[in-house]
Amino acid sequence: MSSSARKRTKAKSKRKGGHPAGRPGAVAPATFRDWVGGARLRTLPLAIAPVLVGSGAAIDAAGGGIFHWIRAILCLVVALCLQIGVNYANDYSDGVRGTDAYRVGPSRLTGSGRARPRTVLIVALVFFALAAVAGLLLVIASHQWWLLIVGAAAIAAAWFYTGGKHPYGYYGLGEVFVFVFFGLVATAGTMFVQVLNVSQVAWLGAVAVGLFACAVLMVNNLRDIDMDKQAGKRTLAVLVGPTWSRVLYTIFVLVPFLILALVSILYTLGWLGLFTLLIALPAVVITIFGRTPRELITALQLTSISALLFAAFFGAAIAWSPL
Repeated sequence: MSSSARKRTKAKSKRKGGHPAGRPGAVAPATFRDWVGGARLRTLPLAIAPVLVGSGAAIDAAGGGIFHWIRAILCLVVALCLQIGVNYANDYSDGVRGTDAYRVGPSRLTGSGRARPRTVLIVALVFFALAAVAGLLLVIASHQWWLLIVGAAAIAAAWFYTGGKHPYGYYGLGEVFVFVFFGLVATAGTMFVQVLNVSQVAWLGAVAVGLFACAVLMVNNLRDIDMDKQAGKRTLAVLVGPTWSRVLYTIFVLVPFLILALVSILYTLGWLGLFTLLIALPAVVITIFGRTPRELITALQLTSISALLFAAFFGAAIAWSPL
């Protein structure tokens, strides 16, 4: 038996015996605050950002026409419910696998034993169901029935990030799927269901917010790189190592501002978005030089805030800049 296999076996035995996840009654049950923490609120800006950019592009394309604000709200519901759902699903899957036995960051519901795995799974499925209902309403409103396939793919991607026998998050593909679904699909989809078209500027915005989502995931996995190695979780950070993880993170954060500068040539209000660098650059500095989990959590929080502010400036610029 390999050393990694022995470590995973040891983690499983700890869950069944000494680890709290094996005996839920040995620790205090999860409180409402614990469940809110399980939703990982610091990641929610990543769900809001593509909706802001896509809606701004829709307003720009409408050219003074009707803005379908109800569809925009439904897009926001889909994005938020998918994000919360994947957070709970990740909590469940990593917890039952024993991956969270190596955590040094905030404790998880399943891994800590404060909530039964089945309960966490049910909560995750409820949020996936809410996303599916909102998505179905969007399909009915837009009469684009092929979007059902896109919605099903998004839910599947959310589940198989850490779920199933071969989760892609364990094979260095997390950033790829995050870029596609929380960048390209979410942004382009938000615009499409409103105006049945996706403009070039919307695709540029989609790339930008997708890169921010990759940055958040990268700094999160950089924090957990040593524990993930022990648990056999081969994230991109584990595969490329801490130095290249920091390089990639920096690229993920700074390239969106190059895109913003390009867009601002036509949409002049976009230059205001460069003020977001006042938050993004400290996040980069902390990530490059920080070594403790607390420092990297701070960088993660700053990156999430940067993504939200960037998207707000970007969306407003393309919606209301005089051309």
